[in-house]
Amino acid sequence: MKRVVLFFLLLVFSGVVRAQITADSIQRLDDVVLSDVKLKRYSHGYKVSVLSDSLLQKNRSSFTDILRFNSNLYFKENGYGMVSSPSFRGTNASQTAVIWNGISINSQLTGQTDFNTINTTSFKNVVIRSGGGSVQYGSGAIGGSIHLNNTLSFSPHFDNTVTLSYGSYDTKNVSYLSSYAKDKWSFNIGLNYIDSDNDYKYLSTDKRNTNGAYYNGSVNANVGYVLSSKDVLKLYHQTFLGEREFSGTSSSSSLAKYDDQNFRTMVEWSHQGDQTFSKLKVAHLQEHFKYFGNKNTENYTFGKVNTYLINYTADIDILTDLKLKPIVSYNYYEGSGSSFDDPNRKEFSTTALLQYTPNNQWQYGLNLRQDITSGFESPLLFSFDVAYEVSDYYTLKLNGSKNYRVPTFNDLYWQPGGNLDLVPENSYQIDLGQEISYKSAQLNLNAFYIKTTDLIQWEPNTSGFWSPENIAKTQNYGVEASLDVSKKIKEHHLSLQFNYAYTVSEDLETNAQLIYVPYHKANFNLAYAYKRMSLFFQHLYNGEVYTTPENLSGRFYSVEAYQVSNLGVSYQLFKTKSQQIDVSLKVNNLFNTAYENVAFRPMPDRNFNFQIQYKF
Repeated sequence: MKRVVLFFLLLVFSGVVRAQITADSIQRLDDVVLSDVKLKRYSHGYKVSVLSDSLLQKNRSSFTDILRFNSNLYFKENGYGMVSSPSFRGTNASQTAVIWNGISINSQLTGQTDFNTINTTSFKNVVIRSGGGSVQYGSGAIGGSIHLNNTLSFSPHFDNTVTLSYGSYDTKNVSYLSSYAKDKWSFNIGLNYIDSDNDYKYLSTDKRNTNGAYYNGSVNANVGYVLSSKDVLKLYHQTFLGEREFSGTSSSSSLAKYDDQNFRTMVEWSHQGDQTFSKLKVAHLQEHFKYFGNKNTENYTFGKVNTYLINYTADIDILTDLKLKPIVSYNYYEGSGSSFDDPNRKEFSTTALLQYTPNNQWQYGLNLRQDITSGFESPLLFSFDVAYEVSDYYTLKLNGSKNYRVPTFNDLYWQPGGNLDLVPENSYQIDLGQEISYKSAQLNLNAFYIKTTDLIQWEPNTSGFWSPENIAKTQNYGVEASLDVSKKIKEHHLSLQFNYAYTVSEDLETNAQLIYVPYHKANFNLAYAYKRMSLFFQHLYNGEVYTTPENLSGRFYSVEAYQVSNLGVSYQLFKTKSQQIDVSLKVNNLFNTAYENVAFRPMPDRNFNFQIQYKF
């Protein structure tokens, strides 16, 4: 019944929105750029990768799969559709920041973001920024950051996209995207609903994933209004409601269930002054979960956090080639839960970003940040970056930073096991990059080193339960390579994307590789298009990962390396000036490979997905 109600509410909301956008056009306005302007203007010395909206809309896979097959990130997923945790350059999930329109949305309970609770079809793009970002984005941005961006265009238009898909395991997905602008108004909305039995077969056994069903719905709505020639007011909102059964393992069944509720709302006022461009953001975020150990009962544990945020930024042109961006931010967190009392936290931060561009070849950045966090002594943070354009084809990039992560509410207050004596993690890193571009090809090569102290780890204590301690010192180093090539010959389009990462992430006391960090990870995407037809082939190689600190190989100590491939074909049924219909078929796990991403948690067998998309 809850599934029907959720789907009905999404459809009603869609109808109400469309009924409100009928005013006539009077004037044309330029596009309003990203809410997170500093991502573009203050990252010249960093590796930045962009996944476009066309890729996000055409790929109906989970956000986890999109990044798994299109980036160097490694994901630990507890069975398909279950909790999904990223590892960025060998760091853990709580050291990867997820940024929504310029503000962090990492959980204040766990410190991380579950990538299976994010639907990407409504975003203009997803940006992956490699390297430390605590100066710009606060606690947790140690390995890198992933940015979810919405944009509002004020050029008159009214565009709609409806997508329906059906796949194996009775998987149903429907989404509606609409974007409108007229006069001084701009509006876009994305609605998405997915429902799956997710009862895939465990290959080489007679078992199935009997407790893996899930469904969720999301709303992503954004509206902008031009107050004057210098002022624009924007509202961003996101809602995610989901329910998942939690899969068991290949040797034991499960009856667990988990409910997610995430609400995010932000108001932004932009003002263009004579010499300064400023933004004021006010936001409210809420995360809420319920965990049922037995889905057939009404007994559950819960956790809830409200975040209240106010943020002011300004872009000041000190000189023609020297720009300053001061940032002042205040966050207040209040939590409640069945495993802790009612904790709260206050954070105040001041940040200064300086960008110097003496000529067309050089870009320099120097950034400082000081946080004041209740209960902790936060370190002074810094970062620098340099970009040098050696020639039209070759650019050198260098960045370094000091980053940190404060303990989460779970780390501090969870009962039993929380530790009030924890101190923030500290990290130093440096990154050297090379970017080579020639015609329609681009090659990126990066080498990095990260050293982290006071790493927080949960371990069993003498009382028999798990508790976090600041015990580990780690170092991460490695190399990354990415290649993008595209070629057009008359009506034939070919493209190749390749990513490879070699990562060492080791405990400095034992010199052992950290668990669930592969030494090697690689993927490539090959696409071909001719007239109305297009084909693509994806392949992923994931190296062996250890599941115990002793770094032993074998069924009970590691997860074997695996390779998995996907194949897709799409065809454009028709296209006019105002309408377009595309159909597509995707085969996941093309060669029916038996593999695990987490020990004893098999991933799906060969499966299919059919999609039809109507644009008007």
